[in-house]
Amino acid sequence: MKRTNKTRMLLAIMLVVAVVASIAVVASAEDGSGANPFYGTFWSLLPPIVAIGLALITKEVYSSLFIGIAIGALLYSQGNLLGAVEHIFIDGFAGTYGEVETISGTLTDPYNMGILIFDVFLGAIVAMLNRSGGSAAFGRWAGKKIKGRIGASLCTMGLGCLIFVDDYFNCLTVGSVMRPVTDKHKISRAKLSYLIDATAAPVCIIAPISSWAAAVSGFVPAESGVSGIALFIRTIPYNYYALLTLVMMVCLVVMDFDFGPMKKHEDNARLHGDLFSGDAREYSADVVDDNDFPKAKVMDLLLPVIVLVLSCMVAMIYTGGGFAGENFVDAFSNCDASVSLMLGSFVGLVFTIVYYLLRRSLTFKGAMDCIPEGFKAMVPAILILALAWTLKSMTDSLGSTAFVESVVGGAAASLEAVLPAVIFLIAVGISFATGTSWGTFGILIPIVMAVFPEFGSSIQTIGIAACLAGAVCGDHCSPISDTTIMASAGAQCNHINHVNTQLPYALTCAAVSCVAYLIAGFIQNVIICLIIAVALMIGTMFLLKMAVGKTAAAAK
Repeated sequence: MKRTNKTRMLLAIMLVVAVVASIAVVASAEDGSGANPFYGTFWSLLPPIVAIGLALITKEVYSSLFIGIAIGALLYSQGNLLGAVEHIFIDGFAGTYGEVETISGTLTDPYNMGILIFDVFLGAIVAMLNRSGGSAAFGRWAGKKIKGRIGASLCTMGLGCLIFVDDYFNCLTVGSVMRPVTDKHKISRAKLSYLIDATAAPVCIIAPISSWAAAVSGFVPAESGVSGIALFIRTIPYNYYALLTLVMMVCLVVMDFDFGPMKKHEDNARLHGDLFSGDAREYSADVVDDNDFPKAKVMDLLLPVIVLVLSCMVAMIYTGGGFAGENFVDAFSNCDASVSLMLGSFVGLVFTIVYYLLRRSLTFKGAMDCIPEGFKAMVPAILILALAWTLKSMTDSLGSTAFVESVVGGAAASLEAVLPAVIFLIAVGISFATGTSWGTFGILIPIVMAVFPEFGSSIQTIGIAACLAGAVCGDHCSPISDTTIMASAGAQCNHINHVNTQLPYALTCAAVSCVAYLIAGFIQNVIICLIIAVALMIGTMFLLKMAVGKTAAAAK
């Protein structure tokens, strides 16, 4: 094990040295015009590529993200070390291509700050659920009502599908509610993370009333004269990655098998009661024993969670103008997700404190102690989010959007039938490298609308759907994606373990989705294409189960 770690670290050091040397060479060859030679080129995607590569090699995410940020700053400053340090730490450092949002700027950005406050409030609520005995009571109840691992997994998926308004809210809420249940039925934290992550963004991107629908409709160019929500709804049956992810999850649970690194985690949980596997056990002390708190009731968990969900939904309607005369759908479309989640979670926190005081489940001091306790539990997620947001800002400052537009625009002319598959793959790459699906929407949707200008045509709908599906797929795979980070936090699973175990599943679904888009580009019939896609996914799962069974038999 030590030799493996040393090898990984050596590879990581060699990678960083090679990158820095390349930066120095290119910067030294500058033509003297003052233009940044890295802007709008493949170099703009190098910082996230290095960060992701280091995270997967070293299994350590914090330093990997920071090194990616540092490389981006070096590129932006054209090899100037002092300038790079300023780009990393000084808020709003002005450059030739606009302002760079550095680490301090990321943490003080109003939208980001709202998400971080929501994390802290939700962490405090979860701490109260545990300390009051609500989680233990729910675990006892679920042990009587939910039978076996399959039932626990299906319940997790069902709850994830019900909370479709926002992926952040989905990840943290489903995790806090279902952890006692999945722990009781010996489902590994890695598998719980996957179930949470796979019912977060994939469900939000096919839900017309969600913060994601609002984001997508907002990226449709105003001059196109097209209703963003109407276009979004048309893409739902063509959003193969999201739909097939749900099909794949059901197959995995009902057929009761796993593959890749996930199989090791699930075998350890099932056979040995080890929910974590390996050395990454930072959450092992937080496992709830449902034999504790015998006087606690199921409503001690359900009522605070229900109030939290309703508060966040009402806040979304409020920030979208629902109280000022906007209709229900438009209010959701125009809502500010960050402010809504912050307001909703604050109401949920206040209600939870008052409820537990009235129930005498907690003293006032005990409730107040849960606030810093919840904050501490969210520190890993907050740190990763801050670094990931800063890395995205660095990538944007280097003109990654301009580079992608030039690549896609040049390839679009003569590939109409296969273009949906090409768009899907490009969206996967951008979202994986940048860690943002919404940023990918913003880059690709205007391009796709320009390539397929006829609104209502099947090929335009398929192209937009491929863009949305690819963005969600890359987001699902990326270790620097905020949704992936939230899923790890919600399940209280080591982040790299979650990424490593989820990646084979996401890539399998991505491969089937890519084939489905190739077929859709030629057939362009919504019902036939969807039937073929689902059949391909189910067939792939049967083949994988047979392969896993043969491997297990050969090992005996």
